[in-house]
Amino acid sequence: MHVVHHGAAEGVTGSCHQLMIDGRRSLLVDCGLFQGAEAKGRDDQEIDFPLDGIQGLIVTHIHLDHVGRIPYLTAAGFKGPIYCSPPTAKLLPLMMEDAMRVGVTRNRRLIERFIHDLQRQIRPLAFYKWHQLDGGVRVRLSPAGHILGSSIVEVEHGPERFVFSGDLGSRHQPLLKDPVSPERADFLVLESTYGDRNHEGRADRVQRLEAILCETLENKGVTIIPAFSVGRTQELLYEMNEIFDSIGRRLGCSMLRAIDVIIDSPLAQRFTDLYNELQPYWDEEAQHVLTYDDQPLVFENLVQIGDHAEHMDTIDYLKESKLPAVVIAASGMCAGGRVVNYLKAFLGDPTTDIVFVGYQARGTPGRYILESDWVRLDGQRYDIRARRHMLSGYSAHADQSDLLRFVQGFEQPPAGIRLVHGEEDAKQALAEQLTQRGYQVV
Repeated sequence: MHVVHHGAAEGVTGSCHQLMIDGRRSLLVDCGLFQGAEAKGRDDQEIDFPLDGIQGLIVTHIHLDHVGRIPYLTAAGFKGPIYCSPPTAKLLPLMMEDAMRVGVTRNRRLIERFIHDLQRQIRPLAFYKWHQLDGGVRVRLSPAGHILGSSIVEVEHGPERFVFSGDLGSRHQPLLKDPVSPERADFLVLESTYGDRNHEGRADRVQRLEAILCETLENKGVTIIPAFSVGRTQELLYEMNEIFDSIGRRLGCSMLRAIDVIIDSPLAQRFTDLYNELQPYWDEEAQHVLTYDDQPLVFENLVQIGDHAEHMDTIDYLKESKLPAVVIAASGMCAGGRVVNYLKAFLGDPTTDIVFVGYQARGTPGRYILESDWVRLDGQRYDIRARRHMLSGYSAHADQSDLLRFVQGFEQPPAGIRLVHGEEDAKQALAEQLTQRGYQVV
């Protein structure tokens, strides 16, 4: 077996890897969108490789840089099975429905037809078990700890075993089971998003977020948290529930009610409902929380925003009332979605805090906001007076220590490792660390 890369080999986005089983047959692992600077210079996102012999698509998780080109794949003629974990099977149709509406077509009939066909193609594979595919190929999925349903993929054919890490999560993420290294791999395709740095710990990030929230309360400012609709939003809700309990005990519930947490993302609300349906896949800590709190993703001061008119009214209300509030809205990289209108309204206010809790790709507004004094949104320049924070501990990606721990956890070391899904500096730093430990990076 060998791997051909159609995306995320030279950058972070557009994950798409073709595992060649033999001269005639292959499997795709992910089929994602190119985003940010990596999408520039591309005329379109259409499939530019032949589909002959592709027997199926394995989806590691539902983020668009891993699944966003599925509509283009099916339009190119792919009608094969789509293998994924049971949680991903439940979450994927909703993600693709939104992606179709935003990036492909607003024709409801076409979207419904695509989702209907997609659901017929999806084949859920239970975690931890080997599943027999056609032609003597076996596949096993195990939790990757990135978002709910995210998977490490093992593919076995004859004596060979190839492992795809997918996007690995940090240890001790809310709601998610920690990733566990497989026993062996002849070849490992390993993500490297944060191959050049380490994150702060979970306790540190909670303390920093709590300090920001207390400052918001004191300054009567607005804290804006750009977050993906799936994964980060639900993890934030889970931990903010605990944080507000802590603040309430210290400051009194009357003060606690003075700050609203606004979820301005109808898609995030729908994903949160699905997360609640998928409680059996939550980790042991979250299962324990459920014994005394049957709704850990909901709390007293949570406000959910509906249609666009309500969204715009909310922005006007926050500007006029001067009351403290926390806003969680998509998109996570500020490249679109409702968070953009909040940024336009509040970036120039020094009582505003912008809290980034995830990776900001090169060329995205989020990266510019984090690193520059101004940003261009919808063609207009906005000077930044807001305070900016990067809470790296909330990253859903493993850091360098986590990645090294994952590789060292194999009972039989991988004979070869290929680094993907990382900027050049991150890949280079991780490659050096792996080489120093005796691993062969190819």
